[in-house]
Amino acid sequence: MTGLDTVAFDIETTGFDVDDQLTVVGFDTDVGSRIFLNTDGRAPPSNLEARVNEELAISVSLSIQQTERALLCEMRSFVESTLAHRDAKLVAYNGERWNGGFDLPFLRTRLCYHEIDWPFTGLPYIDAMDVFETRFNTSGGTLTGVYEELIGSGLTRLDPFADSKEAVDAWEEGDFESLVRHNVADIRRTRSLMRLAERYCSKSDFSMKSLDPVV
Repeated sequence: MTGLDTVAFDIETTGFDVDDQLTVVGFDTDVGSRIFLNTDGRAPPSNLEARVNEELAISVSLSIQQTERALLCEMRSFVESTLAHRDAKLVAYNGERWNGGFDLPFLRTRLCYHEIDWPFTGLPYIDAMDVFETRFNTSGGTLTGVYEELIGSGLTRLDPFADSKEAVDAWEEGDFESLVRHNVADIRRTRSLMRLAERYCSKSDFSMKSLDPVV
């Protein structure tokens, strides 16, 4: 892992069923956050990106798309043009583990539905949840709970939701600003926890996998 930059990754969706769709895909690096938003044909506020940056006081680049398919195409272009050529690793919290996970399985299903190729070829992957379940004494379990126990509540003020389920209601109501702020808070939590784990855990404590498809 030495020399590999952490790219934190998180998604928001309309639910958990096979026919639900992506509403947000977010990436966080040391230079800022890149967020892809699906508005489902609705018009967001014209100054949404500026408002988010003002509220969060951090660098957020927002790509607004009208459909899930357009979001996935833009996300794939970003990953292949920007992330795939960096010495980086993709990191999520319960994104994909040996016995499950959410983000990557959901993303695979939606890419398959739209017949869009897998974008993460060449990027290694680590799930941060595994490390915190086995190498730290925490009771939180969730991303927010573990973050607040080990780091503090610094990102709580940035997150308008007490529970990720609120992200579904926000998208349905067109509250895109709150939805984006929530996603940014989660990817920043993920990257902060990964940095913490790398300070206190050995390389052998991390399970890194290739995201290269077989063909």
